[in-house]
Amino acid sequence: MIELPVISEEATRRKKPDWLRVKLPIGKEYAKVRKLVDEHKLHTICESGNCPNMGECWGAGTATFMILGNVCTRSCSFCAVATGRPPEYDTDEPRRVAEAIKLMGVKHAVITSVNRDELKDKGAEIWYQTVVQTKELSPSTTIETLIPDVKSNWDALYRMIDGGQEVVSHNMETVGSLYRRVRPQAKYDRSLEQIKLTKEYGKRTKTGIMLGLGETKEEVFKAMDDLAANGCDILTLGQYLQPTKMHIEVAEFIHPDMFSMYREEGLKRGLKYVESGPLVRSSYHAERHVNV
Repeated sequence: MIELPVISEEATRRKKPDWLRVKLPIGKEYAKVRKLVDEHKLHTICESGNCPNMGECWGAGTATFMILGNVCTRSCSFCAVATGRPPEYDTDEPRRVAEAIKLMGVKHAVITSVNRDELKDKGAEIWYQTVVQTKELSPSTTIETLIPDVKSNWDALYRMIDGGQEVVSHNMETVGSLYRRVRPQAKYDRSLEQIKLTKEYGKRTKTGIMLGLGETKEEVFKAMDDLAANGCDILTLGQYLQPTKMHIEVAEFIHPDMFSMYREEGLKRGLKYVESGPLVRSSYHAERHVNV
């Protein structure tokens, strides 16, 4: 295997490489989405997660909506979303999200949420109603739901994914050896099982992994093999970027050529589609993943 260049941790503190530069969000379409999100009091992972593609996606008239509030019960070391005890959820949120999606006129909508571990059903009913009401108002809109870890509450899982969405995503986030440090309240094997059961339920399955956290190539290859064995159809690979000094540091910046190599390896190992690049995030180019 040809060794491809990476940038050391010391270098990450000085300057990000050129391939990680993004344009500031501007333009009429971006302003239109910004106005709709504000008017309908919606949360988007684009903002809460400091997504580098917000300008591109919002400029194209799309956004990833985050339901069930913007406070998460998990304390993952990579995530910019606030951690704490969430307030009561809004039972009217499914209607507001559905109406906003209709007003935006999007052909493909992505919906995600924070973890709501304190809820008996993990927020499953709000998930179900959001998808159903979106389909009722925008029957031609395809939907991807990026759902949280349900902690083996499979009844909650089946309710979450039964609303008629075309793609169900659940992010692994990293390789197995880094779970305790990156996702301390999650389990690698449990997330794999959730993907497997989602596939067995008849859904198109998807996951995302961040690179640059200290994983080895062999560990990435093993994760690909595990995902393929558990029925994952689509994999996204992107560069981890430290949102604040309080979050886990970047171990290395992965060169774009390495991302290209990982894409080819993923396809060889049985995944149907691999979206791989430094600025790729789980909902990036999500409309391409509906029919793979």
